[in-house]
Amino acid sequence: MGYELYLFAKLLFKIPRSLSGDGNRQTLKEIDKILEHKLEICEVASGTKAYDWTIPKEWNVKDAYIVTPNGEKICDFKENNLHLVGYSTPQNLKLEFNELKTHLHSLESQSEAIPYITSYYKEYWGFCLQDSLKKKLEKKYKNSKEKFEVVINSSLENGSLSYGEILIEGKSKKEIILSTYICHPQMANNEISGICVATYLAKYLLEKDSYYSYRILFLPETIGAIYYLSTHLKQMQENCIAGFVLTCLGDNQNYSFVTSQMGNNLADRSTRHILKHYYKGYREYSYLERGSDERQYCAPGIDLPFCTISRTKFGEYKEYHTSLDNLDFISKEGLEGGYTFAKRILEALELNRVYKNKILCEPQLGKYELYPTLSTKESIKAIKDMRNLLMYCDGKRDLLEIAEICSFNLLSMKEYINKFIECGLIEEVI
Repeated sequence: MGYELYLFAKLLFKIPRSLSGDGNRQTLKEIDKILEHKLEICEVASGTKAYDWTIPKEWNVKDAYIVTPNGEKICDFKENNLHLVGYSTPQNLKLEFNELKTHLHSLESQSEAIPYITSYYKEYWGFCLQDSLKKKLEKKYKNSKEKFEVVINSSLENGSLSYGEILIEGKSKKEIILSTYICHPQMANNEISGICVATYLAKYLLEKDSYYSYRILFLPETIGAIYYLSTHLKQMQENCIAGFVLTCLGDNQNYSFVTSQMGNNLADRSTRHILKHYYKGYREYSYLERGSDERQYCAPGIDLPFCTISRTKFGEYKEYHTSLDNLDFISKEGLEGGYTFAKRILEALELNRVYKNKILCEPQLGKYELYPTLSTKESIKAIKDMRNLLMYCDGKRDLLEIAEICSFNLLSMKEYINKFIECGLIEEVI
């Protein structure tokens, strides 16, 4: 699985993405191929209102670069999309360095990194470059009258914003929603890892018989989620039992999540349970440290049961929002770990129901071939967990709550839960 995920990441890496444009459409088409053409690709016209926001103009870039007075091409968009400030307006200029430098952006603290800068909602143009290069240029051309050639072959005009959606129907109409974003150019962990994990989770879910229905969304961050909520809120509030924003899932560091405002919805609880039993040393961040689309899904009046899951949280690694967040920063193992983390959460939710005990007093486990024939340290613990599970199935608590009370891993109890149901010891409370 890790190899497939990494190959897909490599395929997507150099496609130029932003809030809108042909790069987003190309990305969605590549996702659609993996999903056997079951992804619905939607277009929203520029100028469309969505709560307090408006869908912006569509932005596309054919080429962008700077030519120095000695003929060297720098800040080449085709070499790295991050060189161009997002949504830069078309330009064809000749400028002295002192005029140009107000449009050059770099990071003093990371002299060899190209920063990620955007100007989505105010017309502007600019380039991003390594601070070491910027300082060399300044030293050489600070007092020079020689001209730099600035070329930005872009278009900013009425068009549309693109997003993708797939609904995988289960036995229940109740939905688990996965959301990831498709608007960051050429960043592997912050952008592409979420796309890859969401795509291959969708592929996995298409091939299995699930209890819950699954809605997977591929949206431009912020504006995409806001638009989707503005057109689907009632349906989501009625059907969504848990939702997850998937981001930063490809690095080799530890695991983390950002909770909802209250920190105790079903998404929070299932994530915390899996982290506790599989990923020691994980980090839990409160909603005060939000930064992705959990901001929208958990907003007042929206109040959907969402959280955000990651390996290293956005903003918590030095490569974040720079050219250092590249294909070397993620790995096959990192992506597979992120995929497995998310899949385990979904498996726990598939198991999680409310059951009530059908037998008065403690059942005779041996009668149902549930009592081990040999008594060992491991079997004694299994018996204890089985009995506790049965005793706490009171028709009021769900299995996740029982697992927390009794300190067992819910996924490890799957076989016993199925046997209890088959033997008529417990029944689901609808």
